[in-house]
This record gives sequence, C-alpha cells and structure tokens, in this order.
Amino acid sequence: MNRYALRDDQWERIKDLLPGKPGDVGVTAHDNRRFVEAVLYRYRTGIPWRDLPERFGDWKNTQKRFSRWANKGVWQRLFEHLAHDLTGADALLPQMAAAVLIADKAYDADDRVLKPLAGAGKSAVIPPRQNRTAPRQFDQALYQTRHLIENFFCKLKQFCGIATRYDKTARNFLAALHLAAATIWLI
Repeated sequence: MNRYALRDDQWERIKDLLPGKPGDVGVTAHDNRRFVEAVLYRYRTGIPWRDLPERFGDWKNTQKRFSRWANKGVWQRLFEHLAHDLTGADALLPQMAAAVLIADKAYDADDRVLKPLAGAGKSAVIPPRQNRTAPRQFDQALYQTRHLIENFFCKLKQFCGIATRYDKTARNFLAALHLAAATIWLI
C-alpha cells in the first residue's frame, strides 16, 4: 500500500461526506478517492501542484477542484465531522475559552498564570516544579492527555506542504489543515 494513500476503512468513513455522490446536485464524481489522495500526496510530499504524478490526473483540475472545495467549506465540514467528539481541543484556542488549561512545568507560576486563571474561574492542570516550596496537587490523568495533543502536532508536521505553507491563500492553507487533521484522526 502507498504510504500517502487512504486505507479502505478510512475511505469508507469519509466518502459519503464528500460532494459528487449519486443524488447530489451536479455531476457525480467517479474519482473522489483519487482526487483526495492526490491532494494528500501533494501536502505530504510538499511538491508544487504542477509536479503531481500523472496517475492523479491533470494537476490543474486537481488544484482547481481543491480550491473550489475549500471555498465551499468541504474540507472544514469533513474535519468537523471527524473531530466532533474530540475533547480538550478548545484548550488550544488563543482566547482561552476552555475551562481548563493543561500545560507543562514551565507554566507553574503563581502570579503570572495560576492566580489569573483562578480569578477567571478557570482551572489549571500543571505539574508543580521540583523547586516549589509548597507543592500543589494536579490531575495526573488529565495531564497525560496533553501528550495526545503534542502527538497530533508531530503528525501534522509530516505534511511538508503544511509545515512549509506552500499555499498562497489563507483559505487554501486552512482547507489543507482541515484535510490533514481529518486524515490524522482517521488513523
């Protein structure tokens, strides 16, 4: 099996979420899988669109279709469908909309981190530094989930086209992020 291709079980989970199914408005797509794998190949290898192997079809059509789907929000809907039950992701929001901050020992600072969080009604899951004079308790089981988030970003970096941001438009870059994240959750 090609390491850039979707497994059959992964394809079965997403195929009905994509446009071009029988009964959808417009043309029925016969090559959705090839198209999705072409886009994944492009972002995993980090190549320009024009260097897509011929087995994926015309690179211009693939790039145009990717851009159209990005504009219609197809990749975002796919990502949201696969990630709908993901817990803890809201801790990554810059506005700290989450009720809990999970962080490493570097954030074990009373005045700069812990007190402001407590004042905002938020809790912190941060292991205490070893040199802390008054050790604090923290939820070790919840802290271990932080590892899952770190692993996600390590897997995302394997998509060279994401890591180097080859796309010119923010819309297409965000669409590529949605597709890559959805693919990671399929694993």
